[in-house]
Amino acid sequence: MFADQKQLGMILKGYPRISESFISSEILLLESLGLPIQIYSLRRPREDFTHESVARIRAPVTYLPEYVLPNLRTLIKSNATLWKRLGRHYRRTIGAALVRAWQRRKVATVRHFLQAGHLCATALRDPRVAHLHAHFCHTPTSVAVFAAQLSGLPFSFTAHAKDIYTSEPDQLRRKIQLARFVVTCTRYNARYLSRLAGGNTPIHTVYHGIDLNLFSFGHSSPPAPPYQILSIGRLVPKKGYDDLLNALKLLKSSGLDFQFSHIGSGEMERQIRARVQALNLENQVRLLGTLPHGEVIKHYRKAHCFVLACKVAANGDRDGIPNVLVEAMAVGVPVISTSVSAIPELIKNGVTGILVEPGEPDMLAGAIQHLLFHPENCRDQVKQARSKVEKEFDNRRCVIALHELLSRALQTP
Repeated sequence: MFADQKQLGMILKGYPRISESFISSEILLLESLGLPIQIYSLRRPREDFTHESVARIRAPVTYLPEYVLPNLRTLIKSNATLWKRLGRHYRRTIGAALVRAWQRRKVATVRHFLQAGHLCATALRDPRVAHLHAHFCHTPTSVAVFAAQLSGLPFSFTAHAKDIYTSEPDQLRRKIQLARFVVTCTRYNARYLSRLAGGNTPIHTVYHGIDLNLFSFGHSSPPAPPYQILSIGRLVPKKGYDDLLNALKLLKSSGLDFQFSHIGSGEMERQIRARVQALNLENQVRLLGTLPHGEVIKHYRKAHCFVLACKVAANGDRDGIPNVLVEAMAVGVPVISTSVSAIPELIKNGVTGILVEPGEPDMLAGAIQHLLFHPENCRDQVKQARSKVEKEFDNRRCVIALHELLSRALQTP
């Protein structure tokens, strides 16, 4: 079907990844709209299961060497081939990359250049690939920058959350200025990137959205003890699970009969488990780890409320609009979160959910208790929440804007 069409080369850090289902959903929707894609992944999958949508994606996947030393022979061979083909242009480009690596004291810059050279020597020999697009503005976009310089192809990238706020501002500014355009998933991000770049590169806001067919509205479980409190997210500082556990301790001390279930994994798992024990919450808290989509849906259906205590981490990392909040709202679970970053673009306090200040366990506990004890206040909220998701976070609508951007890029020399 796509044999003679110009194609998009999409550079990803890893594919497929359970925690990045929005990317596989995006690829599937772009293909359904007729956009031909080739995927270039810098990392093989780390999980032994994936979302069902991945099996329907037709895009071929090329896995690049992830590390230099284990793949040194491969990388040297492919880059030598490219050097022979490009001659002086390759020498100039690698010379500039080495100078940049020295100035920034970043060995990773050399790895990114070698990966880009390998990509150009192999997969990008396909003349149908007319534009490169990277997901995340750190490593994938660094590879895209070098691949664009070596191949002469234009590139763009999508910036998300952690990748934006933990990147060196000067480095991110440079990438924006080199890109043909930038996509980001919240208006909050777009304002930050626009102020940072201060240039002429267009920056577009396109929400990720979710597949509403997978999250039908119909949650009807009336709150009753033991109350079922749910949270889904990676166990990392920005998710605020330390604050949430402190709030749960307050709820237990007040006599509330509840069961808290958490889905996800992450670097803080050991600390979180230790904190559960220290707070004597073993009988109330279940840490379930990463679960398949079907199991996650079942937990949404059983929950009386969904809570995410997001905050800005010490290194500047923060959420954009967590998809799990959108999913909970789509199903009809009342949601409680914090006024961090772009979350107020999704949740209007008292209208589509409840917002509290970050880092305030007392406020969080009070909001949870009030919601559970006064379900009549949530009946209109969950309907308004579903309406908000349908209007602004239906991924079939969201992807149309992205499809137009990428299609135009394929047709523009």
